[in-house]
Amino acid sequence: MMKNRLLQAQQIFTILRELNPKPTTELIYSSAFELLVSVVLSAQATDVGVNKATARLFKVANTPEQILALGVMSLESYISTINFYRNKAKNIIGLCQQLIANHNSEVPEDFDALIALPGVGRKTANVILNTLFGHENIAVDTHVLRVGNRLGIAKGKTPDEVEVKLQKNVPGEFKLNAHHWLILHGRYICKARKPECEVCAIRDYCDYYIINAKKDMINKK
Repeated sequence: MMKNRLLQAQQIFTILRELNPKPTTELIYSSAFELLVSVVLSAQATDVGVNKATARLFKVANTPEQILALGVMSLESYISTINFYRNKAKNIIGLCQQLIANHNSEVPEDFDALIALPGVGRKTANVILNTLFGHENIAVDTHVLRVGNRLGIAKGKTPDEVEVKLQKNVPGEFKLNAHHWLILHGRYICKARKPECEVCAIRDYCDYYIINAKKDMINKK
């Protein structure tokens, strides 16, 4: 098992960068506000599902004023295919009200201002600051939580713990894109139930693979 986490992270992200030099979110958006709404909707939902819903929604309303004018019930009808859509609709309406009242309808480039918005937690704020404004924030969702622990570069039981470890262990040159690489790796390779270790390009630097590979060798003897 790897002991030097900084070296391990350097090796992992060097490979991930070679495979995908410019990773980005798979959410489809054309403005800062659209991304904010999409990220709020993406909690416990797939990006594919969110994109299908927002493709319809953003055609008729894609500003705080326009969505506020829709009202909660009409907004619900556009996002009803998404998990927890009723609660998310209420949050988005509240978010629009606050953006209009406090931020001139603009998405703020400030962590505290973002998490003060309804439906916006630490992960969403980090995504916005990273993706929109180029901050080296690392957002931790379920994929990043799982992959960080399996790799060993960020062991922790909570998203906050994993975020702190990633900020400590990920070399500066990779921080801007780190959470995108980890999300995509978790989504397509390091899956929750059946990780595809046989096709994983970074398995030689992964605690999970190394430990299980050793177990397999022992079992075969």
